[in-house]
Amino acid sequence: MEDIPIETHPFVPWLPGDARLLMLGTFPPASRRWCIKWYYPNFQNDMWRIFGICFFNDKQHFIVPEEKRFDLDKIKIFLKEKRVAIYDTAVRVRRMTGTASDKDLEIVEKADLDGMLRSLPEVRGVLAAGQLATSIFTEHYGIKAAKKMKMGTYVEFLFENRVLKLYRMPSSSRAYPMSTEKKAEYYKKMFDDLL
Repeated sequence: MEDIPIETHPFVPWLPGDARLLMLGTFPPASRRWCIKWYYPNFQNDMWRIFGICFFNDKQHFIVPEEKRFDLDKIKIFLKEKRVAIYDTAVRVRRMTGTASDKDLEIVEKADLDGMLRSLPEVRGVLAAGQLATSIFTEHYGIKAAKKMKMGTYVEFLFENRVLKLYRMPSSSRAYPMSTEKKAEYYKKMFDDLL
């Protein structure tokens, strides 16, 4: 295991001070899978298509026409306007098999979740995208009810005298067996609640 290199998170946290939603994944895929140098960079991942459906009724909204990449400038402007923050739950990992799958990650260093939430005083909800990100988050905050959560629901938790909501949403990975449109239905309810 010592011969497997430790990777450090390649992106700066996106934490607008007025954010109302904090989205947390686990860790970005290997750079060979990126179409942009930012969050959810794999063109096969549906996150930016989900946003397109939810806000513009168009899953191609954040895709550069006739290119297999997302429009990063458009995404950043939109997220700032909608008050959405993004980072991940791991800062340093070992990729045990070289895949992008959470099950193949060994977490070497977790993100400073408390520091993130303190820097976002207007956050009302957190989305931990994926099972590993959810596990890291719920273990850190002792949120036991999250294990029984149904898809599309939330549990409330207390952080320094603030009552926040932790949402359970379907993974945006294509490996998750649900259509992009169906995933967007779940996300839309959360967006309507928070943004």
